[in-house]
Amino acid sequence: MKAITASGLTKRYKNVTALNSISFEVAEGEMFGFIGPDGAGKTSLFRIMTSLLVPDDGNITVLGYNPVKDYKAIRRISGYMPGRFSLYPDLTVEENLQFFASIFKTSIEENYHLVKDIYSHIEPFKNRRAGKLSGGMKQKLALSCALIHKPDILFLDEPTTGVDPVSRQEFWEMLGRLKSEGLTIVVSTPYMDEASRCDRVAMMHDGNILATDTPSGISQLLTIPLFKATGSNNYQLLKWLRDRPYVADVFPFGQEVHFSCTGSIDNLSKEICEFDSNASVHSVQATVEDVFLHLSQNLINSKSDVL
Repeated sequence: MKAITASGLTKRYKNVTALNSISFEVAEGEMFGFIGPDGAGKTSLFRIMTSLLVPDDGNITVLGYNPVKDYKAIRRISGYMPGRFSLYPDLTVEENLQFFASIFKTSIEENYHLVKDIYSHIEPFKNRRAGKLSGGMKQKLALSCALIHKPDILFLDEPTTGVDPVSRQEFWEMLGRLKSEGLTIVVSTPYMDEASRCDRVAMMHDGNILATDTPSGISQLLTIPLFKATGSNNYQLLKWLRDRPYVADVFPFGQEVHFSCTGSIDNLSKEICEFDSNASVHSVQATVEDVFLHLSQNLINSKSDVL
């Protein structure tokens, strides 16, 4: 059985379409990621999947339940960690965990084994108020509270946003251990590098799903050759490349400029070196971020053509 099946899912806020008839499936025991920037529709989607928001159109089931009709069952079987820290800041670490355990008629002692690996990191601070915790410790507490009732599926909406790199690494290692125990995990993130942590990812932009595949499969979707260029002034080089009619998908990429070329790369390389004598050009393997930028630009262009 599929853990989640969605078809034609749509959500609007007045004149804004947050989800534009999207469809996807998540397998049981899978770690499935929704990757996209702010405003892509990820949070609206997560609120629909967890029964907190009603879609305007389309169908969705979570472990066989309809989030609208069967909202009580959905909330019983799901663990949900929203993007914003939503625990009680005036309660201590231990009091927050006790409170969430009591809601589901269980206790910390009964299900401690479920959260031990995670909670052990913050247990030395169990008497500290949650509002006084660091960003990484808040996320670990929130994850512990989402797991304390032994959910069948875990929803994490941008769990590592604003967290330091070390805590991000620890958090994903924890999720890997949870997945190895058979838990279905659905996670969203704006960080493209986190896509490799998932079994499959859906790339979202402006309420649309651009592509769904394994991380390695996503990287293969860009079939045209990709190149990188560096120069004495990358911003000027980027502007110059965008003015060339036979150059496409020109984007800043760290200390480099990535682009594709529909003409002769040898001729273009000579032109680049004439424009900037310190410039260098090399071929490069496409990353998930390169593919996302390419597909999102195609979506923007298609909307412009319609207008």
